[in-house]
Amino acid sequence: MTTPSHNNNSMSDPSSISNNVHKKFPGNIPQVDWAIFIPAVVIVLVCAIPLMIFPEAAAAFLINSRKTIMNNLLWLYLAVGIAAVIFCLWLAFGRYAQVKLGAADEPPEYSDAHWVAMMFTAAIGAGVIAWGFAEPIYYLQTPPMGIEVGSSQSFEWAHMYPLFHWGVIGWAIYAVPAVPIAYMLYVKRYTTLRISSACDGALPEKGRSQTKTLIDIFIVLGIVGGVATSLGLGVPLLSAMLATLFDIPDSMPIKMAVLAFWTALFGASVYRGLKSGIKVLADINIALAIAAIIFVLIAGPGVFILNLTLNSMGLMFSNFIAAATWTDPIEDGSFPKDWTGFYWAWWLAYTGMIGLFFARISRGRTIRQLVLGVIGWGCLGTWLFMAVMGGYSLHLETTGSLEVKEILATQGMSFVNALVIQSMPLGKFTLAMFTILSIIFYATSIDSGAYVLASICAKNLPNDAEPVRWNRLVWAGLLAVITAGILQSGALDTVLSITVLSSVPLIPIMILLCVSLVRWLNQDFGHLVGAAELVLPADKPGSKK
Repeated sequence: MTTPSHNNNSMSDPSSISNNVHKKFPGNIPQVDWAIFIPAVVIVLVCAIPLMIFPEAAAAFLINSRKTIMNNLLWLYLAVGIAAVIFCLWLAFGRYAQVKLGAADEPPEYSDAHWVAMMFTAAIGAGVIAWGFAEPIYYLQTPPMGIEVGSSQSFEWAHMYPLFHWGVIGWAIYAVPAVPIAYMLYVKRYTTLRISSACDGALPEKGRSQTKTLIDIFIVLGIVGGVATSLGLGVPLLSAMLATLFDIPDSMPIKMAVLAFWTALFGASVYRGLKSGIKVLADINIALAIAAIIFVLIAGPGVFILNLTLNSMGLMFSNFIAAATWTDPIEDGSFPKDWTGFYWAWWLAYTGMIGLFFARISRGRTIRQLVLGVIGWGCLGTWLFMAVMGGYSLHLETTGSLEVKEILATQGMSFVNALVIQSMPLGKFTLAMFTILSIIFYATSIDSGAYVLASICAKNLPNDAEPVRWNRLVWAGLLAVITAGILQSGALDTVLSITVLSSVPLIPIMILLCVSLVRWLNQDFGHLVGAAELVLPADKPGSKK
């Protein structure tokens, strides 16, 4: 994967690592694990090809499948979200919070600034741009909790809900798998990048190998679904930005050209490695994102946005439990299924990729530092971006400066982003800067996905080496193929449905990871912190004779 390292670390030069591995262990050269690779590729192609040949029928099937899942399992997705938060609280403040993910004298591999930058850009990507301006406008059309359409309350809740969906529960879902994977790598000292190996503590010996192969296949499919959703949103976003920037009509050829460009870019990146470059890209991206937030606050309605943001934070925390458990059982409305259920599924689909990424960059930190860092810094970043960009869109709508709802209804989500950005001061220049920001955001996240996919489909792969190049290129190409199929359907519902379907198997895998971690912690450290009570022996001073 694309996690960078310091130059004095063995992970800093992947080509030399691979060469050294080949020289020292000529019979142990990294190879493709066909038991995982072939079934995963077949399933991806079975999903992608019908989308390209029969886009309408395939899209209808996906949408109906998504509705069936959410109609029957919404309660489960919401319960998983709450359970993730509770488990993270136990990890961060329980008796194993100070367990170090590394050697006793090992400092954190990265400074806090680099760690946060890589974590945020790889985990979120351009999703905050794709949804930041448009999501509140969707909520204006169908407000939650039975709120009246067009009321002042509907505007307030429209700004609050993106903060909820991109907040504590989502980042907790990411933090949960990161800890057992980091524990596997840096405490148990496993030399594999297989996420299934982090489940060893929960799996019986009999049939373990077959079970782990199945887990890895599901992890691959989850990552493909999550990344395909991101690309399915990202390609139309960049296409609309370019069409608006250069005053040309948006069309399918432009979308396919954007996809081809991205495929070439990502393919070249995964072929070369980019382990040293991702840290630089992440730092640049964070700087651009901070500059964008400051620019909108200064050049736009800063006071309005700050007032709205503080109000939304109060709404979110005072209604957190209600929003996290709202299934709308009596009215049976679509809001929790279409939005909260989808978002938890999207976060879940990405857990394999992001869990491994977070684990790889967290060597030398404690469990508490990892969990609180992921949730704390992650929430801060997404809240700032979503609050500022969503607040700007709502200000345009409330003042009539731009008919954002009309644009969403007639031109779609991608053009909401492009036209709202262009309405800012220095319109074309600002749009160009956001376009660059989007490209780099996707570069950091999609590269990570291709590397993780190739790593999971490899065997004899040390955790500081890289999979064979053609394996990486195949996954870059497959991501493009399934994205092309999604674009052929032309429907946002199809994009969202891919994520929901691929997320279902991730729920039991998350449970296995948690059980495995707890068993490992009890085995390795239980004797150090296991005393339920502390009492003085009868013959010690202070005890009664």
